[in-house]
Amino acid sequence: MPSFNLSSSGFVFLIGYLLLGGFVVQLALVVFNSFRSAAHARAASSLALERLALDVRTARLRFDSVEQERSGWNGIRKFTVAKKIAECADTFSFHLTPHDRRPIPAFKPGQYLTFQLTLPGQAKPLVRCYSISDCARSTHYRVTIKRCPPPPKTEHPPGRGSSFFCDNIKEGDILDVKAPAGHFFLELEKEKAAVLISGGVGITPMIAMAHALIEARSTREVWFFFGSRGSEDHMLRAETLALTQKYPKLNLHICYSRPGKDDVIDRDFQHEGRVTVELMKSLLPSQNYNFYLCGPGAFMETITDDLRTWGVPDAAVHFEAFGPASVKKTAKPEAKAAFTAAPFAGGQLISFAKSGQTTSWSPAHATLLDAAEACGVRIEAGCRAGNCGACLVAIKSGEVEYLNDHGAEAEAGSCLACICKPKGALTIDA
Repeated sequence: MPSFNLSSSGFVFLIGYLLLGGFVVQLALVVFNSFRSAAHARAASSLALERLALDVRTARLRFDSVEQERSGWNGIRKFTVAKKIAECADTFSFHLTPHDRRPIPAFKPGQYLTFQLTLPGQAKPLVRCYSISDCARSTHYRVTIKRCPPPPKTEHPPGRGSSFFCDNIKEGDILDVKAPAGHFFLELEKEKAAVLISGGVGITPMIAMAHALIEARSTREVWFFFGSRGSEDHMLRAETLALTQKYPKLNLHICYSRPGKDDVIDRDFQHEGRVTVELMKSLLPSQNYNFYLCGPGAFMETITDDLRTWGVPDAAVHFEAFGPASVKKTAKPEAKAAFTAAPFAGGQLISFAKSGQTTSWSPAHATLLDAAEACGVRIEAGCRAGNCGACLVAIKSGEVEYLNDHGAEAEAGSCLACICKPKGALTIDA
């Protein structure tokens, strides 16, 4: 076996070599761990920043969504008519997209849009309100408008706003529109069973409510009553007939007062005649529902009176009126008679300062606007429900009393003529 001799100097060299090698290894390990720790720190920092950025974006989107839904927009916004679709005789649906291509706010089913229309030869814009006839869509609003016929046995022309839409508005036109508004809507959060009642073009907010329930996958019980003369006047007919296929809890009852020769009962409609509370009493298990109504004035008057007679509380009846006959939720007959019989403490004269006209208040005048129109004084009006603000007029002296809640703001010293009556002698700037 060979021998191995190591001198003292060699031994020292070996020990030094080994110690130096160990130091280098240790140094290498320290450097490697430092780089690895730094890489991990950078990765962790980058991941934290990405998460923070995502949280900020998510929070911003939520805030924008809430803010957009809450506030809509102020004043006028431009919308383009993307589609104009003929629904039935003298009735068209208009799909409106934002001209600025920015998002549009959601709305509550039953609310309306306010339009500021510029008619040829008219110095002042014409303000009109039309119900949104679909549930909330991210790309567009839809309104469905029927030409308003002239009042019976008069020489008045058809409605100016509805005729302008039907005859003049075309695809590609740009309209001035105010944000969705109105206190008449279906609350999707509530689960109480609902009865939707409409006649003619009053179907538009009811279709929006039904579509909204479908989109929300609601399970509440809903009864849908609609009346028209026949299928030729039944706007959004295909959508109406398809509702029960999309919403099993919806009970659809279509009433045709004058069905056409091709209208088949139980296929096109369920009842011959008008929508009445007597029909509802024969079908509904009770009157414990929220009732939502929209239709012409006479239709609304009859339904609201008959619901009250049936014992339905006023708080359960919600409605939207349209056209020249705006319907109010009236007091009971005896209370109404007592109110109208009481004379004004300060006199009964209404003076219109600009036109120089004076008239006496009469119980036949439902509102201050009616009194003005009865003596030929023109006050601009749109919705006739206190929501669009078109009928705002300054009070020079006296006070008014409002008949119902309103969405438009009446500044101090002014009033909304379409939903108020004088409390005494009154002078207004009209």
